[in-house]
Amino acid sequence: MPLRITRTRALALAVVVTAGIAALSGCAGASSDSASESGYVTDGKLTIGTAEPAYYPWVIDDKPESGEGFESAVAYAVAGQLGFADSDVVWVRSTFDEAIAPGPKDFDFNLQQFSITDERKQAVDFSSPYFETTQTVITIASSPAAGATSIADLKKFSIGAQTGTTSLTALEEVIDPDSQAQVFNSNDDAKLALQNGTVDAIVVDLPTAFYLTGAELDGGKIIGQLPQAEGTTGDQFGLVLAKDSALTASVSEAVDALREDGTLDELATKWLGSEDTAPVLK
Repeated sequence: MPLRITRTRALALAVVVTAGIAALSGCAGASSDSASESGYVTDGKLTIGTAEPAYYPWVIDDKPESGEGFESAVAYAVAGQLGFADSDVVWVRSTFDEAIAPGPKDFDFNLQQFSITDERKQAVDFSSPYFETTQTVITIASSPAAGATSIADLKKFSIGAQTGTTSLTALEEVIDPDSQAQVFNSNDDAKLALQNGTVDAIVVDLPTAFYLTGAELDGGKIIGQLPQAEGTTGDQFGLVLAKDSALTASVSEAVDALREDGTLDELATKWLGSEDTAPVLK
């Protein structure tokens, strides 16, 4: 009889232990689900994606964790709006195409000059825009236009732009050069004309200006940014999130708050529109 009681008790104990394990497992699962439902890749951290490598002036010295460079600074400003300390920000790298491809993401949001388009919205979410591109005049050091510092200075030079673009509209309407604007089928053709001395300067959007002067033109120089031509807008850059992310609304609210309090303009002036990067021409 004692043996039967012992076995019964042992069986009862086993049932209790098994039930306890199941309950604990259920709790763990609930906790995991709760974290994933928050929308963040890692609970308590903000995971931000950018390019590999990330270029000046968007990120300085390919070190986004420094907060130096326009997009790095914007990322930390958004993090602050979302309630994260700088120490809670985690950086990951991705290619441009990986970030905007359909499917799960290893980042909460990604920024590397993504223009907001309807086509891309089919695969990913975008925040409200944190930057709108401007049109920019570039040249090379050997060009007679290299010393220009104002729109008036540019009028006497031969200047080109790609056909059918906002760049050409800005050239014709904002600069209104004394001679007819030179029109090219592509930015590559315009760049070659600049290199060959066929034109003294060309107009491209700001991201293209940074790329051409930094990577493709020998002695490339940014003369400056132009005001928007009347009735035109530039490409708008947004933070990329996974499609239907639970974070899209809050991230957009954070960007909106930074726009409304002037932070985005201040950061753009500091990193993109300063005298040693791309001054705004008058």
